[in-house]
Amino acid sequence: MELTADEQDILAGKSGEAARRALAYQIEVGRFFGARRFVPITNAHVMGDIEVLGDAGLSFLKEMRELGARARIPITTNARCIDFAWAERLGQDAGECAKEREVIATMQGMNVLTTDTCINYQTLYQPHVGERVAWGDTGTCIHANSLCGARTNFESGPAALAAAITGRTPEYGFQLDEHRRGSFIVDLSDATLADLADWGAVGKLVGESHQNYFAVPVFTGFRRTPLSDELKQLGCALASYGSMGMYHMIGVTPEAPTLEAAFHGSVPADVERMVVDDARIEAVYRGYDLGDGDARLVVFSGPQLSLFEMKTLSELFAGRQVARGSACFVTTSNGVLSAARKLGYLDPLEKAGVAVLEGVCFYILQNLTPMREKNGWRNMISNSAKIVNIIGAHKFRTILRRTADCVEIACTGKLS
Repeated sequence: MELTADEQDILAGKSGEAARRALAYQIEVGRFFGARRFVPITNAHVMGDIEVLGDAGLSFLKEMRELGARARIPITTNARCIDFAWAERLGQDAGECAKEREVIATMQGMNVLTTDTCINYQTLYQPHVGERVAWGDTGTCIHANSLCGARTNFESGPAALAAAITGRTPEYGFQLDEHRRGSFIVDLSDATLADLADWGAVGKLVGESHQNYFAVPVFTGFRRTPLSDELKQLGCALASYGSMGMYHMIGVTPEAPTLEAAFHGSVPADVERMVVDDARIEAVYRGYDLGDGDARLVVFSGPQLSLFEMKTLSELFAGRQVARGSACFVTTSNGVLSAARKLGYLDPLEKAGVAVLEGVCFYILQNLTPMREKNGWRNMISNSAKIVNIIGAHKFRTILRRTADCVEIACTGKLS
């Protein structure tokens, strides 16, 4: 890779050992992906919790801190695996809780903002068109590239931390114009798309059939401008089912004012055209194996909920009660939870028996598999296509349903 004078100085140790190691790591990442140089960045977002890090990851963080690692640009953290207020009730391991506190303290010691949210783009920071960032978590990256017009790749935990320490990232992938060009067209003219889960179902259909990091779908024909939460579910599902890092939506996303602009010129005559209509979306809902019909676990998580989603659930659960023997979980960020409490949206949820967790995501909860076994949960029902896809390692049978249907299932304990 071509290094600037400043980068050569960092590699020579003039900015300290931690910065030297960070840049040396980034050089290897850059070489692997064929990057020719580094580009400066303004913001980073890192995934890192004890469930993912393990003891080796925690040791790595502590060593970097001892070497003097310090973020030179703003960097935020993704969702945790423990809400300490709920840890004892959920039967989470006290030793792992202590380690999670160590993770948080170590991160803070390196000038990391421990915000613990996977919806940083809704609650903390929205990069502008052309801004270069280094974000981890699939849902955040596809949102930054697509909706903000910023530039990032899916950065691993060490890569995002290194980027914050050095203030740069290798220029490859979605940092380059060539990979931001549309690949195929998705026509939504005959899709009603009335619920968040419908948008997730679209992401599932498109992602499953085009599993390619560099595939960039171009959406046309939608009947109205989608809302932020709808696009959140779409992006998370595309990233989850298809490993995609970007999409265009004509007249909505900043790099696609026209179809031609999305394809960086004329649209290829042989471009693939995919149609997603109501019939295909309904087939998604019908396609899940219900097993024995167990309906004791409903989850609103993955990604964390916005304040608008909290308000909607508050209204749907008002005056109702989660069915006896059932459990319903909601996860959101500290900022959203605080606002929901102040605005009165939290009270109806808690009165209904909904467990509202702060700063975590359900699928990475520490001790989740033993939790599932202890409670006898077999099915997990959610309105998030992403979590329905990615929680399989914990051996749940997962089922996607629309938002109001999820609430009805939680309150009746019946699944059909």
